[in-house]
Amino acid sequence: MKSVEQIAQEIVGREGGFVNDPDDPGGATKYGVTIHTMRRLGLDLDRDGDIDVADVRRLSRDQAEEIFLQHYYGRPRIHLLPVQLQPSVFDMQVNAGANAVRILQRLLAEFQEPVTVDGVLGPKTAAATARVFARAGEYLVDAYGIARRDYYLRLADRRPASRKYARTRRGGKGGWVKRAEEFISPRFHLTNDQFQRRVSQWA
Repeated sequence: MKSVEQIAQEIVGREGGFVNDPDDPGGATKYGVTIHTMRRLGLDLDRDGDIDVADVRRLSRDQAEEIFLQHYYGRPRIHLLPVQLQPSVFDMQVNAGANAVRILQRLLAEFQEPVTVDGVLGPKTAAATARVFARAGEYLVDAYGIARRDYYLRLADRRPASRKYARTRRGGKGGWVKRAEEFISPRFHLTNDQFQRRVSQWA
């Protein structure tokens, strides 16, 4: 089983380097850490009295990994989940904040373990997840990954500017979909035909 530090390293690698895409609500980002996160944490790396794009550019991989471990794994209490589920929820927490836990909470209801959908991983959500995992095992991990994939696709349905993250220019699976499927067993991956049918209504 991978350590949480190894998972954080993989997230940084998955996120990539500096980007400042005007279509990304997160704004300037490096290694998955957004300018908004840096402002919230007070990371004025160039010590010029403000936190701007220059500070994002200065962020190191080690700093990004530490931010993820403290604020996207430790603070949200991802450690309360079964270890097999932690990598996917941790990765989604970095990518989508509290929506990572909301996706899990909605999914629990499908396994007859309804909890409040509030994005907070408290003892009730943790206990319900443990009960479902005891019954379903790795199927819960796959179900969560599929729910992640559906979340991304629905987001792209609603927001045309985000479709480029879910579908490539050539019409194949985009980064969002591939990212979700890294945590899904291959037998549950969308085939190319299934993917094309799912996104066929997009312009």
